[in-house]
Amino acid sequence: MKPSPSFFWPALTAAFYTALVAMPARSSPGAHGPNGEHLDQAGVPTVSGLARLPDGSVNVPKLAQRRMGLRTMIAPESEAAVTVQLPARVVADPNASGLVQAAHGGQIVPGPKGLPVAGQAVRRGETLAWLVHHPEPYALAAQQSQLAELRAAQLLAEQRAKRLETLEGTVPRKDIEAARVEAQSLAQREKSIRASLTAREPLQALVSGVVARTDIKAGQVVESRDVLAEVVDPSRLLVEASTPDPSLGQQLASASLVGMEGVKLQLVGAARALRDGVLPLTFKLETSGAAALAVGQPVAVVAALKTKRKGVVLPAESIVRSPSNESVVWIKAGAERYVPQPVQAQPLGANTVLVTQGLVADNRVVVRGAGLIAQIR
Repeated sequence: MKPSPSFFWPALTAAFYTALVAMPARSSPGAHGPNGEHLDQAGVPTVSGLARLPDGSVNVPKLAQRRMGLRTMIAPESEAAVTVQLPARVVADPNASGLVQAAHGGQIVPGPKGLPVAGQAVRRGETLAWLVHHPEPYALAAQQSQLAELRAAQLLAEQRAKRLETLEGTVPRKDIEAARVEAQSLAQREKSIRASLTAREPLQALVSGVVARTDIKAGQVVESRDVLAEVVDPSRLLVEASTPDPSLGQQLASASLVGMEGVKLQLVGAARALRDGVLPLTFKLETSGAAALAVGQPVAVVAALKTKRKGVVLPAESIVRSPSNESVVWIKAGAERYVPQPVQAQPLGANTVLVTQGLVADNRVVVRGAGLIAQIR
């Protein structure tokens, strides 16, 4: 005998309600929770250690936060000057530097204190080396023959003057004085030519400072106008930046060097002629930071303009790179959860940046240790 359909209905109804209760609840598309999270997405898995979660966020336990030295701050929106970053290089001040060059060709001979070396402190007028001249063989032979002729003429002039002196009283005095003057003139000419055969030129420092570079050795033969050494005053260096905008010099309010805290630059002037398609801007170092720079060193100048722009000012170390090479900051979204946030930023100084897009005023941003969080995998 088959059971009636009414026999199965209570059992089917109970099974349906049991499955409905066991089914996970789903929110409607676009629903947000109290913290702004999307409820229609899969929940974040719970982890207990350092780990990067599937949504890109990072879980950092409290103990690990203390070990990593993480620091956060609520970044307020403010107004800061618009900045531009310019490529630059360190150059020597023409009023506090000088070149040591050879006026004529010759051979290098060490000076009183030996040959100069890079980094050696020198004083103005100090002889760094000697340059001994070596004339060509034909010129040398001509000088030697002329010297011999002068010696013979000088000897004859001296003998004539002595004979006239013995005849003083019978010979006019003017003839005796003329013979003496002629002998003295020949003696001076002979001395001058003899000195030219062994002449040496002192290579002196034109300014007081430090030998920036040198390329001379004992016995080295150099040509005229060769640069043998360069002396600079390390406390008086200049920074030469370049920009394609000819009007930038009139818009500058202040400037500093990237990566050098406390070093301020003062605009000396902007050139009025383009060089290789760019306009040179010359800055003077206002602080003692010149001691950490070298002539020819490439640097970057952050120039603040007179115009203002709104944004969030953060330490430069807050900006890190994502795996896709995108500029991001890490925002603390929970007690142990940090979320990467893509931003657009521009440098303000040596250690600060202005975030113009990507942040709001109430975000708690990691200002120390962001690079360590970015390394968590």
